[in-house]
Amino acid sequence: MEINVWSTTTPYRQPLTMFARTFWPLGSRALGPPGTRYTPAARTRSADSAHTGSWAAGTSPPSQSTSRPCGQHPVMEACDSTEETPLPLALTRFQLSEEYGFLLPDPLTELPAPYGPWMEIAHDLPQLIASRRLRSQVHQMPQLSTQHLQGLEELHLAHLVLSFITMGYLWQEGEEGTVKVLPRNLAVPFWEVSQALGLPPILSHADFVLANWRRKNPNGPLEIENLDTIISLPGGESLRGFILVTLLVEKAAVPGIKAVVQAIRAILQLDEETLHKALQELAEAIGDMSKALKRMHDYVDPAVFYAVIRIFLSGWKDNPAMPDGLIYEGVSDEPMAYSGGSAAQSTVLHAFDELLGIRHSEESTAFLHRMRDYMPPPHRAFVEEIHSAPSLKQHVLSSGDTRLCAAFNQCISALADFRSYHITIVTKYITVAAAKAKAGWAEPGERAGPSAKKPPSALEAKGTGGSHIFSFLKSVRDTTKEGRISA
Repeated sequence: MEINVWSTTTPYRQPLTMFARTFWPLGSRALGPPGTRYTPAARTRSADSAHTGSWAAGTSPPSQSTSRPCGQHPVMEACDSTEETPLPLALTRFQLSEEYGFLLPDPLTELPAPYGPWMEIAHDLPQLIASRRLRSQVHQMPQLSTQHLQGLEELHLAHLVLSFITMGYLWQEGEEGTVKVLPRNLAVPFWEVSQALGLPPILSHADFVLANWRRKNPNGPLEIENLDTIISLPGGESLRGFILVTLLVEKAAVPGIKAVVQAIRAILQLDEETLHKALQELAEAIGDMSKALKRMHDYVDPAVFYAVIRIFLSGWKDNPAMPDGLIYEGVSDEPMAYSGGSAAQSTVLHAFDELLGIRHSEESTAFLHRMRDYMPPPHRAFVEEIHSAPSLKQHVLSSGDTRLCAAFNQCISALADFRSYHITIVTKYITVAAAKAKAGWAEPGERAGPSAKKPPSALEAKGTGGSHIFSFLKSVRDTTKEGRISA
């Protein structure tokens, strides 16, 4: 179905093939229309999860309004009027899988032939950026319609490709050579694909990690030696390592995601034995995430990360290098501001925080909730449904079960340890690397990049998502520790 989605008073008036109804959970919201800045909407629950606020321990959830007219969601679900009512937090309702969690399962690596011009540029990004030719290549790129994109896989790959091209285009000349306008032939299709997926038109964790991986041997394991990225940017092996180690952290979290689901079901069924097992599995999964994160040292050079890679993850919100935001030509005459890629855009820790009842400071909570607008809407809905479920902490407290209290506290300790280790990583890859770069430590040669001669400084004390990085990380680590149940 084609709908003219914008009023005739806005610059962009072409019909847009609407995928949103096909892919979004009911109740999710689109990004606003062009002509206005993107601002995070109030947190909402999908219609499927709206009932959960009234769940009571020991009772089954009410009949769920998940049945839809045949044809309403043709790609996501088959018509089956006899489908059983799904269990609460059934992973498939949120585009999650038992094997991959939040990762996009076996992402598509090539778009259909009409999108060859995008793919050709995307596959040559490191060279085009290094030779300062990317912007001229984008200017010569044809204006392609998005109407031939079909299905989630093609949409996610298109968003990945266009987001990487956009970041290269913006930051090709470093933070002192930014542009104010994203050209129409890039901006319009990027906006359309973003609207279809419910994602902002900027590179996010969902693109950079979740949808940007492939197996070298299709039948081989999901291990770093058998993995590669689909699209790349300057940074060589360090960029590959940064993306794939982060992917392995997501993969390590999968048993924890399943444990979250089991824990909530166990609370509803008053099944203390299953709940205890689920909490043990959650703590173990978080520990495995910390082990995966430690592999960053083996695969990522701090100098390359700081001087070359990091700028390409930067956004145009809360960034002194682009204080006015970015105009998406053909979409809006006014500049729009979006945050850059951030680990806070990963749904994993949001889900664990909600289950464990972690309550962060007002400032940290505001930032984290803003980052949820950079998640795929089904993943955001998963977090909201956990938030609406019965309180795990209250259940453990009221049970008086010392084993449950100990298992709960193990989860808290594991999560605090993970966040402490994240601070260690950030110290090495940003603070120490920045000091060495300032001292002229960065050497020319293979690790040189567009910003290596003069290391980027606009986000020296901030994360690429725009947070004041150390105060934020230490705050969320400390409030995690405060979540322990006292003996």
